[in-house]
Amino acid sequence: MQITTAEFVKSSAKVAECPKPDRPEYAFIGRSNVGKSSLINALTGNKKLAKISSTPGKTQLINHFLIDGKWFMVDLPGLGYAKISKTQRAKWEKMIYDYFLRRLNLLNTFILVDSRHSPQKIDLELMNWFGANQLPFVIVFTKADKMKPSALKAGIAAYKKRLLEDWEELPEIFITSSEKKTGLDDITSFIEKTNTVFDFNRR
Repeated sequence: MQITTAEFVKSSAKVAECPKPDRPEYAFIGRSNVGKSSLINALTGNKKLAKISSTPGKTQLINHFLIDGKWFMVDLPGLGYAKISKTQRAKWEKMIYDYFLRRLNLLNTFILVDSRHSPQKIDLELMNWFGANQLPFVIVFTKADKMKPSALKAGIAAYKKRLLEDWEELPEIFITSSEKKTGLDDITSFIEKTNTVFDFNRR
């Protein structure tokens, strides 16, 4: 699937403010500075679609983008950003988890992890929360171009081994580089395939 148009729809501070759930929807989430906005921009071919900042925590709302007039791509606040108050972090987390539980047209969530890092507690806890709530997700390793192929392969193998301590079966995994455009076609093909299960009669 080739994405031809991507337009910003709105930013929402709570689930009730999100656009009408009449189209398939895919959320992107990860720790701050994982490369989420860069991946969204690379997927859509629009460098200015999602705001990129050297300062973690730039995304603070639920941001909806309409793709080819058919489905939503959602940019969520980064997890684990330290330089905000506990009150603000709690507010963000409530907004995010409410979104996951209540957004009925959400077909899948892309959980982004930096391929250069070992498994982080906050990522593992998020994945386990998805499992406990029986919500579908896939894992996207970002910044693959920042590592030598052998190190990347070893790192991902170690990550999978850690996941298998908690999971009997692993979710689908994508290896990406926004800069080199690696893995982008795999993600859009996955979305195209998953879109077919959406019941448009509920629109």
